[in-house]
Amino acid sequence: MITFWVAVLAASILIYVLLDGFDLGVGIIFAFMPNEGRRLSLLQAIEPLWDGNETWLVVTGVVLWGAFPVVYATLLSAFYLPLLAMLAGLILRGVAFEFRDKSEKLRWVWDGGFVLGSLVAAFVQGAAVGALVEGLPMSNGHYVGGDFGWLSPFAALCGVGLCVGYALLGAAWLVYKCEGELKKTAYRLIRILSAGLLFFLVVVFALALNKNLAVMDRWMARPILFLFPMASVVAALLLGASVKQRWDAGPFISVAVIFASAFGTLALSFWPYMIPFVITIDRAAAPHESLSFMFWGAGLFVFPLMLVYLAFNYGVFRGKNRPSADHY
Repeated sequence: MITFWVAVLAASILIYVLLDGFDLGVGIIFAFMPNEGRRLSLLQAIEPLWDGNETWLVVTGVVLWGAFPVVYATLLSAFYLPLLAMLAGLILRGVAFEFRDKSEKLRWVWDGGFVLGSLVAAFVQGAAVGALVEGLPMSNGHYVGGDFGWLSPFAALCGVGLCVGYALLGAAWLVYKCEGELKKTAYRLIRILSAGLLFFLVVVFALALNKNLAVMDRWMARPILFLFPMASVVAALLLGASVKQRWDAGPFISVAVIFASAFGTLALSFWPYMIPFVITIDRAAAPHESLSFMFWGAGLFVFPLMLVYLAFNYGVFRGKNRPSADHY
């Protein structure tokens, strides 16, 4: 049961990062669109999908709450304020998405809210990961860092890096979904953002090893971990080739592989800890009876049905977007 729920948690986090990551990235790119026509085309690329993508954040929270309550309580204690900021950003983003369509005089306000909400949500997620990698202030298994114990230059750097990564994922999605000038602009953005992401990955990786030397020992003991960076290198080469050859699906696939490789590297570097070097998976897990009870409902039916719905939804809205009078 523990292994099953760890797999569900990992899958839900990765799905959320990839799916909500690209529409948060589109929200960040929105700030650089020069006219209303480009902005509308950009919004139409995510309009049928964005709110469904955020469902996977709810799944992640529910799995943590039900299956790993110790981690849920620790993360809320440490990240209470940034999580509130992230939720406020997501709410602002959703409201702005709908209100800008009906507003004329104040459309610039809602456009700014859409960009700001996207940036705040992306930054908080990256900063939270950075704080976990660096190590939270813990004593006897409890968080003792106060309201801002999570905040550090390294965490802030990770927050900025994830904003760049999400923007790259968003640009790759625009290449896949759009045509004309917007697609050409997205191809240009991919070149710039991929260089920026590479810089952040190198700096963050070097700093992470310097702050947690135990991680390098784990890598030496588990050479299989080197497969993930190698997969990222191959994906980066594929990204460059797909941009050069103008293979529209290639950039999104490549960037998704880079994100998945980074996620796998992070997760396995700290295995079997859920809060690095403090709380293990076994200690964090709920009683077997609770895990089994959840399995017969959420595990056996809800999660598989969500995967089926996800596949159906993306199948319905597959293909290139074309200009139309309605939203879709």
